[in-house]
Amino acid sequence: VCFTLGGLDCSISFVSHVLGKVCIHGRQKEMLSVLVPQLAELSRSDCIWQRMCWRLLECVPERWMEAVLLGFVQAAPGADVLSRLLGNLVVKNKKAQFVLTQKVLLLQYSHKTAVLQNLLGYLSLDPLRRPLLVKVLQELLETWGSSSAVRHSPPEQQQYISKAILICLSHLKESEIESCRQELLTSMMEGVKCHLDSNLPRIRHLGMIVAESISLKINTDGPVLKFQYEEDDEARELKSLLVQTTPCCAVSSLPDEEENEKAAVLPSVSDSDQKSPTAAPVVPAEESDTDLDSDDDLVPYDMSEDKELRTKAPLYLRDCIEVLTGCENVDKWEATVKALESLIRKNPAATREVSVELAKILLHLEEKTCIEGFVELRQRAQVAVLTTDPIPVAQYLTSQFYSLNYSLRQRVDILDVLVLAAQELSYPKSHGKTKHSVVPKPGIQLLPGSDSSKDWRRIVDERIKSKTRRIATGQAQLELPSGPNEFNSVAGHFFFPLIQHFDRPLTTFDLLGEDHFVLGRLVHTLAVLMYLAVNTVAVTAMGKALLEFVWTLRFHTDCYVRQGLLSCISSMLLSVPAERLLEDMTEELLETQSWLGDVVEKDPDGDCRRLALQNLLLMENLKKKLQSVPS
Repeated sequence: VCFTLGGLDCSISFVSHVLGKVCIHGRQKEMLSVLVPQLAELSRSDCIWQRMCWRLLECVPERWMEAVLLGFVQAAPGADVLSRLLGNLVVKNKKAQFVLTQKVLLLQYSHKTAVLQNLLGYLSLDPLRRPLLVKVLQELLETWGSSSAVRHSPPEQQQYISKAILICLSHLKESEIESCRQELLTSMMEGVKCHLDSNLPRIRHLGMIVAESISLKINTDGPVLKFQYEEDDEARELKSLLVQTTPCCAVSSLPDEEENEKAAVLPSVSDSDQKSPTAAPVVPAEESDTDLDSDDDLVPYDMSEDKELRTKAPLYLRDCIEVLTGCENVDKWEATVKALESLIRKNPAATREVSVELAKILLHLEEKTCIEGFVELRQRAQVAVLTTDPIPVAQYLTSQFYSLNYSLRQRVDILDVLVLAAQELSYPKSHGKTKHSVVPKPGIQLLPGSDSSKDWRRIVDERIKSKTRRIATGQAQLELPSGPNEFNSVAGHFFFPLIQHFDRPLTTFDLLGEDHFVLGRLVHTLAVLMYLAVNTVAVTAMGKALLEFVWTLRFHTDCYVRQGLLSCISSMLLSVPAERLLEDMTEELLETQSWLGDVVEKDPDGDCRRLALQNLLLMENLKKKLQSVPS
């Protein structure tokens, strides 16, 4: 920084041009990391240096204004320093106003939280700039409450906007809140509806936190909104933005205050200790026993060895059906629910006789008491019925998925049961139980009647092995479980009924409309079923049908649905043999490859771009694999 001679009038427009030129060429960090601290120190108590800073930024050409302003906002150590350096530039210069109130807040989302705090704090520190703060809050809430923005913008941008809203709310005064209370309430109701309709848990959590914060600000006396969600690090960070941090001036006095408090408390304790012998004399044990009134001759009954009476669960499935449908005994109903899964698996023949009836009862079963883990117990029983008698139960469940008078929760339960049952059927029965091969202990064992002269080499080897000292032994070989794939013959019964009627809206169920959450779960379910159908007979037909299904929904607006569609492509490429892909679906694969390229370049969701890139790599690997095979 060059010092000018006192009393001389000079122009610093040349310095402004140099500063703008340096910043626009990407050297703003190197320049401003040195310039901003010095200007902040010089302008702390000198109004002339403050006016020089204002003039320095006012003379920056408009084409370079964005780079300079963004550098100052990032380099400033706080909002008060930024206010001294910029002055009311945001009010005087339209380009600066557009950059600071529109572009940085609504069109960009890669800046850190400190940048937002500097910028919005700068707008709140002067009466001329505070109307811009209220205007910025209204525009942020309009974007936050837009259903189109919630569907098409990435979660990172929505988190960025949520942070900006909370920081704005922390700077608002009571009079400003009162003037726009109705607008805040309307924006809150519209925004929370859009966020709660999202399929992504992160977006729903953001909507809940922002709605709670707005409600807390506008309803200071009355009831406020309160949602139930997991309090993670992101939620705590967002809530902390609603409270302005104040400088702690009296931190050093805290230890003295604590010592004074302890000194004030300790004498009272010691006094009470000194007075305690005279105030409460200790009564000897013998005297206290004689003074007790022992007129009551009743002796308490010893219940230490008592056992809780437990209701026995039914032993037959038909008895279980009677209990679940019409029994009023709550204890017996609980015992039946807990024992139902094991009873189904122990009696497969009896289960097949009543499998569809039992599946219907479990699908409509509601919790009568507060039994622990009821949802899991019911789901495990449903999976047991489906794996015991797959075809009729799968036909029943898939037909009920598109039927009337079912809640969304029941339809999602059907999808979950189908996936869990397919996993169990596709894995060997001994899956999860690792068998270690038995390693015989070193020693010589001669079978009776065997000729020792013929087994001399074995005897010598075992003797050497028994005498050899080993520092470490290798890992025991794992015997991989094996068995027939029971999902092979029933995969089509799980898959094709689910994919048939997705485009037929019902009175209370519209997958292509407002029930897009269930559509997302359906798409992910189809992807899992496709992956589990590897090496089955119907895998080629399933892959072709799934590719047509994906092609129909490829432009869906919900990112959760698009993620499921891309997962379907991955499952198809991994499950269907490469030869069948090229022979039966060549044209479809070329169109899919072009679509995946567009997703990688244009999709706003990061997970969708990542999945699309993985699919392109899978296609490239399949192509190389086929080219390496000799014809």
